[in-house]
Amino acid sequence: MKLAARMDRILIETAFEVLVKARALEAQGRSVVHLEIGEPDFATPRHVIQAAKDALDGGWTHYGPTQGYPELRQAVADHISTSRGIQVGAERVSIVPGGKPILFFPMMALLEEGDEVIYPNPGFPIYESMIGFLGAKPVPVPLVEKRGFSFDLDVFRSLLNDRTKMVILNSPQNPTGGLIPGEDLTAIADMVRERDLLVLSDEIYSRIHYDDPPVSIASLPGMLDKTIILDGFSKTYAMTGWRLGYGVMPAWLVDAVSKLMVNSNSCTASFTQRAGLAALTGPQTEVEAMVAEFRRRRDAFCDGLNKLPGFRCARPSGAFYAFPNIQGTGISSKDLAEALLQEAGVACLNGASFGAYGEGYLRFSYANSLENLMEALGRMRKFLEKR
Repeated sequence: MKLAARMDRILIETAFEVLVKARALEAQGRSVVHLEIGEPDFATPRHVIQAAKDALDGGWTHYGPTQGYPELRQAVADHISTSRGIQVGAERVSIVPGGKPILFFPMMALLEEGDEVIYPNPGFPIYESMIGFLGAKPVPVPLVEKRGFSFDLDVFRSLLNDRTKMVILNSPQNPTGGLIPGEDLTAIADMVRERDLLVLSDEIYSRIHYDDPPVSIASLPGMLDKTIILDGFSKTYAMTGWRLGYGVMPAWLVDAVSKLMVNSNSCTASFTQRAGLAALTGPQTEVEAMVAEFRRRRDAFCDGLNKLPGFRCARPSGAFYAFPNIQGTGISSKDLAEALLQEAGVACLNGASFGAYGEGYLRFSYANSLENLMEALGRMRKFLEKR
């Protein structure tokens, strides 16, 4: 029995591969500083955990509505309306187990074989994976370091055609930490507003920014009904293991997503939705403290990276990733990432694992203690100076 041919088109996340290799080294007694996984190292806020406990005790352990509980959908709609400066209702909200279903389900509902999807490169690997898996054509647009890792708008314009059915945006961005400037979003909106396509705006890091808040393309004139907002609880509330996300989209697409949900997951766990409600409507002090600590780590770690031989690193504007240019080392991204793991005990990711335009870069997650980040810098310096 053979696997279906489409399984050859589905990719994986390198971060989890590197984590397995790092754990294997630790099992041999080696010390490894983990800077590979994109996961906040903070605890889920206490009131959120308590809400989940109360929900379990209160019997929130059964099936719920496929689209999500009305009170959570309304809380999401209120949050999006306030934070993005737009008016959306609960009918536009779909609650799903994690953020990835809002990549997969809308793509599955909208894309035919041969359709084209423009996406950022380097970018979250699952974009390209899902596009190719569905038989559509992935069309990468390179992110430009000198533009703060935003699109080259001339390149973007040249890639648009009648086969383009979706454009994926991600701001703040994984792996670069870049934000798309407001003027670039305006230009992109002007280019796509009259086209027969939808924009999938991945805003999962929307609350983790260090200067001005990111702008959602959905807030620009004429774009609300052309945009799918992907957001969730994993990054903002350190709830990666809870698997709770949501999409905000035109109501007709919510119906299609609900069909796919009921055929795959039935519904999102009821007690986690109660926790999500507490997260959105409760105190935000722990989120604010987490972002402030990420800022402190960003500054110290990026300053340290810039002192390493052959490294150059701009300070990211959001998320919790540093994406240094390592071309000055004369070592490929893959070889340097592997050597840092095996010889220096620092786990990071090869920039090219986020797409071909990531070659010449590494991704480090600074979701680790400042002490461990300084230890990683010291180990990398010793390794590079020996070479």
